[in-house]
Amino acid sequence: MDWTHYRFRSRWTLPAPPASVYAALERADHYPRWWPQVREVTRLDDATGVIRIRSLLPYDMTFTAREVRRDPAAGVLEIAMSGDIEGWARWTVTAHGDGTLAHYTQEVAVNKPLLRRFAVPGRPVFRANHRLMMRAGRRGLAAHLRAV
Repeated sequence: MDWTHYRFRSRWTLPAPPASVYAALERADHYPRWWPQVREVTRLDDATGVIRIRSLLPYDMTFTAREVRRDPAAGVLEIAMSGDIEGWARWTVTAHGDGTLAHYTQEVAVNKPLLRRFAVPGRPVFRANHRLMMRAGRRGLAAHLRAV
């Protein structure tokens, strides 16, 4: 098993129409406004940006995100990532009752030396750190959608 490889999945139920959720998720440069752990997004061009994140643990992760797929009809947003993490992430947005289900899938390998060094003993802590980040993101997006 490669201890530096991670696959994450999250499901966010949100009280807003799919088009509104999709519109918020496709504006990655606005994530720091509602997602506390997304500290900074710097656009490089229309399809690429540098993102700096930090959750509960005392380290930042920085990566370049490049848009791979933007398909509003299918509700899909996908990026390729390189830097402290290497891999991809995808949002799939669908109607769910009166609101929306936003399904997040991420598959990455960690390149950051500190995280590689502690890959085996730190794995449960790193996964918990990611869960906390995703929980805060869901809460932040829900509040943002209520405000707009």
